[in-house]
Amino acid sequence: MDKDALQDETRAYGGVLRSVKGDLVETMAQCIVQLAWLETGGAFSRLSFNDVPQYSISIRHDYVEMLNTEVRQYIKQNLSKYTYNAQVDLHVFIDNEFIMGIECKSYAENAMLKRILIDYRLLKGLYPNLICTLLQLESQLGGDYSKVSTPQTFGSTSSHTLMSYFSEVNLEIITLLEGNREVKKPIHKPEFYKELTPGNLGRAINRFSDLLSPFV
Repeated sequence: MDKDALQDETRAYGGVLRSVKGDLVETMAQCIVQLAWLETGGAFSRLSFNDVPQYSISIRHDYVEMLNTEVRQYIKQNLSKYTYNAQVDLHVFIDNEFIMGIECKSYAENAMLKRILIDYRLLKGLYPNLICTLLQLESQLGGDYSKVSTPQTFGSTSSHTLMSYFSEVNLEIITLLEGNREVKKPIHKPEFYKELTPGNLGRAINRFSDLLSPFV
């Protein structure tokens, strides 16, 4: 990965790494969900993924009514154009019903978390029962999100404060690799390698199994 990024003359080094790591986590997420679904006893034929749908969010009518007369009238005359397309990285379907979204990150920090929460809040307007998850290789959220092997993590003060303003989202945060992300120790370099242990992978599968079990 590092060699390819250094040799790519068409894209910035960091951009190449982010793209490859993002694709990796999405592939891992799909495999983990498949294993979790089979573990619950669900029929494989009922499970499917849609990688790139965009869900159209319409403008709120109460917001339009708050605007001054000219702007309000203009928007109402062009109402069908006032939409925002929302999506997450991986969309999980059972019996062709969108039941779970997964944001896939090589790491997440709280600025990213704000964006994730907003996207899920928008999608919750269309799918109130949607299960909202974040799967990350490493954590930069603070607190103990990176203590993957402990039976119970308590999160971080800043992340919980942010999530308290989006309580309808009820975000599940699942981390795969032990230890906080360190900017100067990127894990794609051999000297900073982190092992994805069978135990930590099993914990992630079990957490997804718990989330999927009501749909069996």
